[in-house]
Amino acid sequence: MTRSYSELEKLETFEERYEYLRLQGVVGESTFGFDRWLNQQLYRSSRWKDVRERAIIRDSGCDLGIPGYAIYDRLVVHHMNPITKEDVALGRDIIFNLDVLICTSFRTHQAIHYGDESLLPKTPVVRRPGDTTLWA
Repeated sequence: MTRSYSELEKLETFEERYEYLRLQGVVGESTFGFDRWLNQQLYRSSRWKDVRERAIIRDSGCDLGIPGYAIYDRLVVHHMNPITKEDVALGRDIIFNLDVLICTSFRTHQAIHYGDESLLPKTPVVRRPGDTTLWA
């Protein structure tokens, strides 16, 4: 399945978007291994920095592009479809395609890769007058 932002934006809730993106990977499973220098070179390039900035602006810096889920630290621009060493080495355009990128918090990014839903942000509890009364 090829994931895309144009499909993702049709999903309204955070939970739906998470399910769409979830990879269910294995902790410690290596993507680049000893060739990690390749992705480090990619993420330092001006072309990547430009597309990353455009993704952040499009998503208003919100987790999975959902308003109200602002990311205040460790923002990750996530490739919805895992990239390979060959993609990076050959400079394939798919790496820089804004339609396959989404903003995530670091914790949401970890949950997407490893399926640990405890890392996802919690929905705020709606408070009502008197709901904290100790005796009633």
